[in-house]
Amino acid sequence: MDRISASLINPQQAYQWWLSAWQTIKPLLIAGHRLHVEVRPEKRSDAQNDLMWSCLTDLSRALLWPIDGQMQRLSPEEWKHIMSAGLKKEQRVAHGVGGGFVILGQRTSKMSKAQMTELIDLIHAFGDERGVQWSRTSLGRDWPEEMTA
Repeated sequence: MDRISASLINPQQAYQWWLSAWQTIKPLLIAGHRLHVEVRPEKRSDAQNDLMWSCLTDLSRALLWPIDGQMQRLSPEEWKHIMSAGLKKEQRVAHGVGGGFVILGQRTSKMSKAQMTELIDLIHAFGDERGVQWSRTSLGRDWPEEMTA
């Protein structure tokens, strides 16, 4: 056995899963194996990730941002760093190894669904304040049902 995992959605389903998991892990523990169990909120969905990148691409196309005293166009990746740092209430900046500064943001790959929703809302509000014309995908109009529910 390499790994067992499940998305737990309600108490009844979770209870049944735990009973089944116990039957799997009990013999391993008796045999002396050490196991690691982790319970955490569900991470962002692929659809949320796609929506975020669409929004960041729209920001990249629409806005210039001050860099070293000049207004410049940023890449979607650079916007991701700025926006994820903006999501955190406490922003930190560090000196880069080759000079300059690095914004210490939050890794979006580690975000929960709720955190990703907050980030996408922040990006939309930021862009709306600056007149960004959002693409259909950035407005969630070309996503599966799960994104519109």
